[in-house]
Amino acid sequence: MTAPTSPRIDQHPDIVALRAHSEETTATPVAQAVEALALLCGVYLAASAWIVGFSGSTTLAVNNLIVGVAFACLVSGFGPAYERTHAMSWAALALGAWTIVAPWIVAGGGFATRAVVSNVVVGVVACLVALALAGMGLTRARR
Repeated sequence: MTAPTSPRIDQHPDIVALRAHSEETTATPVAQAVEALALLCGVYLAASAWIVGFSGSTTLAVNNLIVGVAFACLVSGFGPAYERTHAMSWAALALGAWTIVAPWIVAGGGFATRAVVSNVVVGVVACLVALALAGMGLTRARR
């Protein structure tokens, strides 16, 4: 006895239309620039302790390494699977906000000024990039 044949789910018209809209959204130069900036932001955050020179503050250095790798991994998934991952940009926003407050929470006040400036600047950029990614997802969803 053979199983009844049914159309494949990946050929469903709604799925095909969703993928087409996602490809259209991520193919724009602005979307590609935002994704690239987000990835660079995560890589910089991961290496910031050694770039800026506050690796002596080990708790903040390890925090930035972990959060930076998490941010970079999170935003690197947006390109190939945008239709399923654009909602995760809110998690990227939370990581950006954490980056801003981390010097005071993680380091407990024993930090260099350059560590604060680095974290606040990269945190603000991460928040703006995450909001831009979320905005692209919301704009696409409204269409």
